[in-house]
Amino acid sequence: MLRTPHFFLVSLLITCFVLVGPTSGVRAGKHKPNRHRARHANRATPHSRISPDSEAFGVLAEAAKTLQTKLAVEANNLANAETVGFKRSIVVLETAGYRDRILPGIEDSTGQYTAEGVAVGMGVRVAAVHTDFSQGPFCHTTNPLDLAIEGDGFFQVTDPASGEILYSRAGNFSRNANGAIVLGSSSVGRLLEPAITIPEDALSITVSNEGIVSVRQPGSPSLTQVGQIELARFVNPSGLRKLAGNLYAETDASGTATVGNPGQDGLGTIAQHTLEASNVNVATETVQFTLTGRTLQTIRRLLQVE
Repeated sequence: MLRTPHFFLVSLLITCFVLVGPTSGVRAGKHKPNRHRARHANRATPHSRISPDSEAFGVLAEAAKTLQTKLAVEANNLANAETVGFKRSIVVLETAGYRDRILPGIEDSTGQYTAEGVAVGMGVRVAAVHTDFSQGPFCHTTNPLDLAIEGDGFFQVTDPASGEILYSRAGNFSRNANGAIVLGSSSVGRLLEPAITIPEDALSITVSNEGIVSVRQPGSPSLTQVGQIELARFVNPSGLRKLAGNLYAETDASGTATVGNPGQDGLGTIAQHTLEASNVNVATETVQFTLTGRTLQTIRRLLQVE
């Protein structure tokens, strides 16, 4: 007798019914969840509670504070995944210390020295927040003053309020009402340093890889150079102070800026009609953010912190 697929399907259903049995309490479309179990599923059991006076509680409490900082940094990375010239931050963790209960190398009663000791860890803390200055991907544009640095270096701009020179990897420049090149912003007009002014009658703007800015003017068959872009580099760029507006400020940790023309003395070159995008990898950052959040959630449950 030919057995159709329907025959096998019916046989399988009958077998499942026999194995499960009518006393299992499972009916098609009428499964009733255990309300008592669901109500307490997300609560820590009495056995998971840690005494606030214990060492373990203090260790986990400090870990929770540390992971909150790490989570905030990773959230900021994700928030700036579309920010021009943004460089992601990496939280570096370190052990918070140890309590030595028994030191290694203690001489025992037979004159032998112990191979190990007993040291109880005190948790984890943030050692530093490192800036990843790796190159971001390039985005091509139609704006002749959109510039990107391929390689090492920072653009220099002057803060109008303090007169201080600040630094940026964002090259979204434009012209102000006076024709001066400024870093694009709706709130502050920070002049490019050294200052470069584009003539009002300029028909086109050309920026070479070496940072030479030239314009074509009416009646002139050749380009006229109007300025030279200079870049700055630091011995320790991670020591720069981070500011709003895609800016950095020099500190004792970063060292003094070394200034030069693009393409010289280890400085990168300039790409016109180009912007450097954020170097945040959204997929990787999302995974890391999720893992940090889960670890923090687990610790909070152990501490019963809402």
